[in-house]
Amino acid sequence: MEIFGPIPSRRLGRSLGINNIPPKACSYYCTYCQVGPTEKTEIKRRHFYGADYLVNLVKERVAQLQAQGETIDHLSFVPDGEPTLDIDLGETIDKLRPLGIKIAIITNGSLIWDQEVRETLKKADWVSLKVDSVNEKQWKRLNIPQANLNLPTILEAMLTFAKEYTGTLVTETMLVKNRNVSDESAAEIGDFISRLMPKKAYFLIPIRPPAISSIRPPSEDELNRFYQIVSSKVTNVEYLTGYEGSPFASTGDIAEDLLSITAVHPMREESVQELLDKNHADWGIVKSLVSQGQLLESDYEGKKFYLRRFNQKD
Repeated sequence: MEIFGPIPSRRLGRSLGINNIPPKACSYYCTYCQVGPTEKTEIKRRHFYGADYLVNLVKERVAQLQAQGETIDHLSFVPDGEPTLDIDLGETIDKLRPLGIKIAIITNGSLIWDQEVRETLKKADWVSLKVDSVNEKQWKRLNIPQANLNLPTILEAMLTFAKEYTGTLVTETMLVKNRNVSDESAAEIGDFISRLMPKKAYFLIPIRPPAISSIRPPSEDELNRFYQIVSSKVTNVEYLTGYEGSPFASTGDIAEDLLSITAVHPMREESVQELLDKNHADWGIVKSLVSQGQLLESDYEGKKFYLRRFNQKD
């Protein structure tokens, strides 16, 4: 399906998805990919559906949704492959502009060394760049890139793009157990993202069946430690662990509020207490969520933190 949604997104609000790449044309064979394996990685940009075909589909869907009184916050290129492989992407964006809806692109950034790709990405209002690792050995093991790709070249081009881009830049990092969650990885990733200066740095975990079955998410303790190291270097860090509660907005349900916030980032014990006090609630709610397995306590440098539990132990 080339057009899907709109779907609710913590990052993009109500997002109408545009699938401009058929499965699975991609420059990476990411071990955790939920779309499935990449039979043959590629980096040569080419024609797929064509701009006019996609634009007509989007216009039809937008008109239908508007007639129903539904809102759309973003038109989002989130395909079953790498969107910048589509040589018609820039033309498609230009022809969607008259709709007056913001445009987002989620890209692995692997082709950003190509100036034409950078110019195309600059046309979007919101761009997400994948930064799973800045260590070449880890990158090759985790993302399995096309053989001619070079990580230092990609990272340098990301920095160039970040300086030139005037829209909203965010990063996306998939955290995988035994791959990129060590203290050293956290420090290296944090250092690089701090140079990019994105508006927000998102960290995800595998929550759907991956391309390679042995892939597993980190434990909550590992997530807490990783968060503490990265957030010491980068502001506006958020976890996306698959829980789509409403972050930081009081619902009147203190348990729901706690689960929403701790799904996005670990909360220190004192912060949890402040939230309880503000809502005239007692610590029994926290104890109940912990005993039910919905919250987990985790220590870091002598401080106690609370995270929403997502990973059932074997």
